[in-house]
Amino acid sequence: MSFPGPGQSPNNNGGGNNPFTNPFGRNNNAGNGNDSNGKGDKSNGNGSNGGPRPFWQSPWLWVVVVALLAVTMFQIFAGTGSQTIDTKDGLQILNGNNVEYAQIVDNTQQVKLKLKSDYSATDPDTGRMKNYGKNVQFYYTYAQSATVVKAVQKADPVKGWTATMQQSSIWTYLLTSLLPFLIIFGLFWFMMSRMGGAGGMFGMGGKKNSGKLLEGQTPTTKFADVAGEEAAVQEVEEIKDFLKDPSRYKALGARIPRGVLLYGPPGTGKTLLARAIAGEAGVPFYSMAGSDFVEMFVGLGASRVRDLFDEAKKNAPAIIFIDEIDAVGRKRGGSGMSGGHDEREQTLNQLLVEMDGFGANEGVIMIAATNRPDILDPALMRPGRFDRQVMVGYPDVRGREDILRVHAKGKPLAPDVDLSTIAKSTAGFTGADLENLLNEAALLAARKDHKSITMEEIEEATIKVVVGTEKKSRVMTNKEKKLTAYHEAGHAIATYFCDSQDPVHQISIIPRGMAGGYTMHLPTEDKSYQSRNEMREELIVLLGGRVAEALVLDDISTGASNDIERATKIVRAMVTKYGMSDRLGPITYGADSSNPFLGKEMGHVSNYSEETAAEIDEEIKSIICDAYDKTKKVLSEHIDLLHRLAGVLFEREKLDADEFLDVMNGKLLPSAQTAAAGIIPAEAAAPETTELPTEAQTEPEANTNTNE
Repeated sequence: MSFPGPGQSPNNNGGGNNPFTNPFGRNNNAGNGNDSNGKGDKSNGNGSNGGPRPFWQSPWLWVVVVALLAVTMFQIFAGTGSQTIDTKDGLQILNGNNVEYAQIVDNTQQVKLKLKSDYSATDPDTGRMKNYGKNVQFYYTYAQSATVVKAVQKADPVKGWTATMQQSSIWTYLLTSLLPFLIIFGLFWFMMSRMGGAGGMFGMGGKKNSGKLLEGQTPTTKFADVAGEEAAVQEVEEIKDFLKDPSRYKALGARIPRGVLLYGPPGTGKTLLARAIAGEAGVPFYSMAGSDFVEMFVGLGASRVRDLFDEAKKNAPAIIFIDEIDAVGRKRGGSGMSGGHDEREQTLNQLLVEMDGFGANEGVIMIAATNRPDILDPALMRPGRFDRQVMVGYPDVRGREDILRVHAKGKPLAPDVDLSTIAKSTAGFTGADLENLLNEAALLAARKDHKSITMEEIEEATIKVVVGTEKKSRVMTNKEKKLTAYHEAGHAIATYFCDSQDPVHQISIIPRGMAGGYTMHLPTEDKSYQSRNEMREELIVLLGGRVAEALVLDDISTGASNDIERATKIVRAMVTKYGMSDRLGPITYGADSSNPFLGKEMGHVSNYSEETAAEIDEEIKSIICDAYDKTKKVLSEHIDLLHRLAGVLFEREKLDADEFLDVMNGKLLPSAQTAAAGIIPAEAAAPETTELPTEAQTEPEANTNTNE
């Protein structure tokens, strides 16, 4: 159990106006206790902001309602206090002379008797004598009506007798007729008060907005916590300076950007950077997701936008941060499938108005983040709204090392851990990926009961993040192991003889994730561009597995499906996007003109003829076939190395970079047992052999899935 600290509300949503969470309005004027300006301003809470409470939120109203219901229920169920006796006993009393007064209630078949003296009879449940008092009653059936009337007339009570019809009281009428409607209305009001809409339904009972909006907090994040994005930090650093000391900029007539759009791949640290700006400037930070503005009821999204900006202006200087702004900021009117006046567009229109409404000295800066800047409405991107657009991309090798150092704090690392090596082997990793990498390494070390994280756990975690979890429990037949060994050996040897490709870091035929095996490369440098020759050699590497299967096993399997898919994608990009085809020339074909509201394929329109499409298909096929022939030539010339590497992989199942180089240099050879078992040709164990395997040794094997 945790308790709120000083100046914090016990309920983050603030129950100042809600009779269910704060019935007597204690500390209602204290707001949420979050004095963002440090001046003791208490008007920023989630309560009524000092105004009078609506009558339906008064605790005394609910006290009166409960009291009236209690009185009504007592009058209904308490009755007159008469004791009910058996019909037989009631008729016997009427035959005596003890009746003082009798009343027949015809519509309820009830007889009420007032006796001269107490009536006592044996209780059938307990068998003991029970005193029923002077006021008793009994019931009769419709068939007994005439008998009961005659008995009452014969008894001739001292004070007479009456026959009446029971009438409901005003309280009973109100309870039976109005109570269901009151219950339904109460449930409806209660549900609307919990929906978080601006004022609830019809302005009743709802929270003004979510707690994240109205509780502007100053983050503790600093620029030092944002590692690996030095360029992005420099772009936003002047915003921090303006919020802290705007006079320097105003003296020069400079206007700070009103809005900053942070865009880039997921996990690169866009939200962290926005929090760091607020933390460095020491100003309130109002955070909300774009999807929070989209509600079921029309107008709530726009109302939330107004509440958010009004609250930020009251506490200026402040920062408003909207994450995933593409949820409300998409291009308007582009779908043609619905009217343009929907809830999302109203929210966007209100957002545009509020951003235009900023004055030069208001000190409110809006920051937004998105992964899809291409689908945002152009009105958002114009100067005066999002003046500055900052790319937060993948970190380079130095940035990855800095990120690793930040996330390594508090984790015991062994002396053999080299963060620079890890940074080199994690090209394309984001900050979130690197944090997950170190966390997985820590989990692996804890599983092994180690006191520190070693390089072995980090390398294992890297492969786990990229490829998947190792399936050691899966039993592979010799046929599957042989096919996988030759497949991965084909990739590795093709990589070895392609000068532009990154060196082999690890080879494995142990299944991981969806892959039956993998060949991992270690990038030597971060590349911003890729040449045509590099892309063609990448095709040779991708086709190495399929060619090795066809060359050695005289059969092919489904394991190369992912390799072929990747190769086809690369070639299509070379022809249609990068203009690397001599036949079609430096022209872009099929520019993306898809609609953001439609499916990617549905909204795509080809901007070339069918004849050109046929030429594109022919060119793609020609390039892939040419790469296939080159791959076949490389592996055929080094067939002895292919057999040798496959044999070692079959035995050891996993090779690192040094072991792979030893195999290529003839230092590491497969054992005689592997050759004797017919897994590889016996000559492959000798470094001088270059003979192809015999027909018997290359029998077709069963298919297996060894996706990369």
